[in-house]
Formats: sequence, C-alpha cells, structure tokens
Amino acid sequence: MNKEIEHKCMSKNELLIETKTNIDKYGLQVIMVGRSDYSSSFAYSIGLFETYKQPEVICFGLPDKLGNEIINDIAELIRNGGTIKTYSNYDNIFKDSRAEFLPVDERNIPDYFGVALQYYDKTEFPAVQLVWSDRNDKFPWEEGFEKKFLPDQPLLDRNADFKFREDKNLGIFTTRQWLDLAKPITRVVHDIDGDWQFLTGDQMPEDIRLVTLEQMIINDATLNDAFDLDYGYSMEREYIGGEWTKTKLEDDENED
Repeated sequence: MNKEIEHKCMSKNELLIETKTNIDKYGLQVIMVGRSDYSSSFAYSIGLFETYKQPEVICFGLPDKLGNEIINDIAELIRNGGTIKTYSNYDNIFKDSRAEFLPVDERNIPDYFGVALQYYDKTEFPAVQLVWSDRNDKFPWEEGFEKKFLPDQPLLDRNADFKFREDKNLGIFTTRQWLDLAKPITRVVHDIDGDWQFLTGDQMPEDIRLVTLEQMIINDATLNDAFDLDYGYSMEREYIGGEWTKTKLEDDENED
C-alpha cells in the first residue's frame, strides 16, 4: 500500500519527488486534504491515468485512513482487470453502502487536483468522483438522502457555474454600489457565523443590501473563487479578475 501524504506538510519539490517515487513503486499516490471548519476533507489519486490509463479518483467526506484505503482498493480492482464505469452502482467498494463514479467536470479539476496538475504538467487527465450513499443507502441526488451529509460531498460532475455549497437562494449581504452602480466586488467576507458579505469597499452601513448568492455569481462568475473560503476569513482583490489575498478576520470583525 502506498504512503499517504498531506500535501501541506511538504515543499512543492519534495512532494513531487515523493509522488513520483510512490507512483513508480505502487502505481499511484494518494493525496489527503484535511477538512476545515467549512470544507469537507477529501482524498484523490495521482498515477491511475499514467499507470493504468484509468481516470484519477477523488472522494469526499471520509476519514483519512479510510479515504486512503478506498482509493488503494480501487487501484487493486484495476490491477485485477477492472475498469471504472461512470453512472454504475458498485457494491464491492464500501461495506455497507453503494458507490457510484461520476465524471468530474474539467472546470472543477483545478479546485481539487492541485498536486496532480503539477505532476502531469501540461498533460490533461480525466477524473471521476467516487460518491457514497448514506445510512438509508441513498445518493445525494436521490430523494430521502440525509441533508446533513450534503455538504460532505460536493458533486463535481455539475455546479461548475455555481461552486458554493450553499443553496443558490441563500441570502447574502452586498452593497448598493454593486447593485445600483455596477461597482466591482473587491472584498468577500465569510463570517464566523456563516454569513457571506460581498463588498465594494466604499460602502457605509446604510448601503448594505440583501440579495441571493446566485445573483452575485450570475453577475460575476469570478466570485466563485471564494467558494471554499473558511469561516472567519476574508479575500480581497483590486479589480475583477485580479489576484485574491486571503486574510483571517480580527476578533472585532467577527463580532461585528
């Protein structure tokens, strides 16, 4: 079984060297990304495409050890002649639930497969998402799926135009300047209590307006960049399309 890696613990060069070594030895590397207060944990493979001409696999919401084991189990199935088929039920991956592979929209790959993109460089690779069913054996898109598990599995075959985990009709705070004068959003705040603020930087308290999250994204798709901003953090930029700078909120800002 290959050695699992949390990619935040190594430098870029060290990680790529380690990844290459494990792919040569085991046929793949599993990258583990821990959960935050807001975002789910996930694990993904590097090397299945290079070694077996099968898509790379990502799975969300599993404990680190289980995520590593499941992806290695999938690699073992492939070594034994199996192939990954999308939109087909598998009952031999998880002990007590069904599983299904969904094709990952290529627009979602940069958000989750960072080390794989560095490893493959200019070589494009396909990816699939392994989705598990809940305690009622329901998938997230099926009626009766337990709602509390929905944030644990963002579905990457869809939602590339709206990447946030929240409902599209969620009410968020923005400014009169954005709504009436089309001024650009230069700061996004994700409060510790979960509220979102999309600000123009020149607003006063009386300028604050309430709109839906979807309305923000429809008008400026680059705001999708904030989809995984953790609770208690803000992002700032100088103009639409500019590079974002992430900052932890001070305690007094959180209290506001």
